[in-house]
Amino acid sequence: MTMSYPQSYEILLVPGFAATTNEPAEATERPETTDGTAPPDAAEAPGSVAAIRSAVVEATGETGASGYPRYAGEGMVADIDPVTRTVEALLIDGAELDYGLSVRVSERKSRG
Repeated sequence: MTMSYPQSYEILLVPGFAATTNEPAEATERPETTDGTAPPDAAEAPGSVAAIRSAVVEATGETGASGYPRYAGEGMVADIDPVTRTVEALLIDGAELDYGLSVRVSERKSRG
């Protein structure tokens, strides 16, 4: 049996901590979309954190050093666990993630 993994994700680079709290920024199921539209519940999320940068990454067909599928696009290369949607490794423009920054990931819906 072969596993079917998502073919693309949207990765959002966010501050690791919200400005008004010392708690880590919480992951969101439906972050802002890349087409300029907001998700339906955006107004109901007053504690949400704005993304510094975002990218849509596509499956490369390779397995990364972490053992998870590799995704790449728009200057980002990520190894993502498709079961938990955890980013196990990330390079942004060839560099590791800076301290104080975090990522959020959501499965990109296929257009069609």
